[in-house]
Amino acid sequence: MEGDSSLGEAVALDDHQVNNMEIAIDEDALKILATRAPAAGDLRVIVAIIKTITDLERIGDEGEKIGYIASRLATMERPADKYREISISGGWCRRWCTTRSTRSRAWTWSPALRVARQDRVGRREYEAIQRQSITFMMEDPRTIRRALDVMWVVRALERIGDHAKNICEYVIYMVHGKDIRHNLAR
Repeated sequence: MEGDSSLGEAVALDDHQVNNMEIAIDEDALKILATRAPAAGDLRVIVAIIKTITDLERIGDEGEKIGYIASRLATMERPADKYREISISGGWCRRWCTTRSTRSRAWTWSPALRVARQDRVGRREYEAIQRQSITFMMEDPRTIRRALDVMWVVRALERIGDHAKNICEYVIYMVHGKDIRHNLAR
């Protein structure tokens, strides 16, 4: 949002740290499964953690993509609205990823369910921005590169929202033993 090319590159280059953490947590979880044979609630926690770290790693991949694109966008002339659509999408995405239900100290049912149900908001926002970007490209072909980059960033943010929804579904499974992944009203 600030046009800082070096910040975008730094974010993109940090993805390897996320990958390394995923591998380390995976190995620790497998050791616990192999040596302690957890039962019921403990097994649900381990399963939820293994699934969650996969989604967190994929969020890191999307962050890497956003970092590289942001670095490129920083070298272009900024539009008058200063990428308002990215700011709005990034705002809801940040709220979903930082809700109480995705932080390990306060796993609860209702915020997790609320985030899981809000996934379609992100999808609608992405589709609206996509239509708007296509209109801009048709009106002024000089904006094609920038409009495509904006669409890729907003798509990455929508994917991050999907991963946040998945994590919330794992929290509900872990806390209540209830698998809601395919049962939410769409």
